[in-house]
Amino acid sequence: MTDSTDPAAEPSLLPLDEWHRSRGARMVPFAGYAMPIQYPEGIIAEHEWTRTHAGLFDVSHMGQLVVAGEGAAAALEALLPADLSSLAPGRMRYSLLLDENGGILDDLIVTNISADGAPAFGIVVNGATKDEDIAHMEARLPDGVTLTHLAGQALLALQGPGAAAALQRVFPGIPNEIGFMQASSRPFERVTVGISRSGYTGEDGFELSIPADHAEVLAGRLCADADVKPIGLGARDSLRLEAGLPLYGHDLGPETDPVSAGLAFAISKARRAGGGFPGAERIAAILAQGPARRRVGLRLDGRAAAREGSLVFAGAREVGRVTSGGFSPTLGAPIAMAYVDADCAAEGTQLEAEIRGKRQPSRVSRLPFVPHNYHRKGDA
Repeated sequence: MTDSTDPAAEPSLLPLDEWHRSRGARMVPFAGYAMPIQYPEGIIAEHEWTRTHAGLFDVSHMGQLVVAGEGAAAALEALLPADLSSLAPGRMRYSLLLDENGGILDDLIVTNISADGAPAFGIVVNGATKDEDIAHMEARLPDGVTLTHLAGQALLALQGPGAAAALQRVFPGIPNEIGFMQASSRPFERVTVGISRSGYTGEDGFELSIPADHAEVLAGRLCADADVKPIGLGARDSLRLEAGLPLYGHDLGPETDPVSAGLAFAISKARRAGGGFPGAERIAAILAQGPARRRVGLRLDGRAAAREGSLVFAGAREVGRVTSGGFSPTLGAPIAMAYVDADCAAEGTQLEAEIRGKRQPSRVSRLPFVPHNYHRKGDA
């Protein structure tokens, strides 16, 4: 996992910087921040703990924004291909910030946080792109619609099959109140915590937005549960790769359109028909004709992992390139995501990935590699 920001810049500190260091975290620069990449038990142990218990991730580097005012939904729909006018309060939607050619500037989560008839949307954007996202959106939002960066908020992610039980001990009732991609809030130590059922691991989990000066108390309260351990950036990356979730700056970028990326689900039926978002005509054409390349999963033979930039071949023909790759602790085998020519994208297609000058037999695999365990409201 690499940082796409200026390596010469002094990294900013997370609100929990000392809390991480006191627990033995190894800190590395990422997205402009010093981030915990792992704790003493190591990345594989942290990965497996999250899959079987519950992991607490500090994702305070992410950008937390609020767009509010009359016409906020329409203003955001001019920038995103999401149908926000039909999004009920407390509901969330995955979406994409697009350029005029339909290229992906960022992927993000939008939540309708309107209250008392005042339209408002919370948006979480990637840490490495948040400054550019803010500038892009501010330049295009109409008068009367405001954008506020919640720079004083920390963001924690509690993920894994034990997350609901652990959260129930701190915020009774919340796990029964909200299902996947729903949000609510609760008081905590005289502040308000925004709680959503979402995450980036493929497991059931929650993200908690809290004023930075209260983050350490909340993290400590959650980690007092025997099933909860702090987890670093390394395991977050291997978990999201197993879950088939793209990482901006690696699997997504301005050169990538939503259809090729396998994210056409983020363009609602109403928006496909009505357009009105950046790149709508080009995206409609790709939807109709099919993309020239597609993001796919690769299962590799052997133990060597194909890393970002590895070339992919069908016989003598170069057909694509790996964008994310690593060893899957859950599957006990190397996996990768790659963009390949559309005629090579069918599940089971035999390909080869080049690793250190040698071709490694690979086959196209269905995404996700490891099934998602999201909890829909009403699930047993």
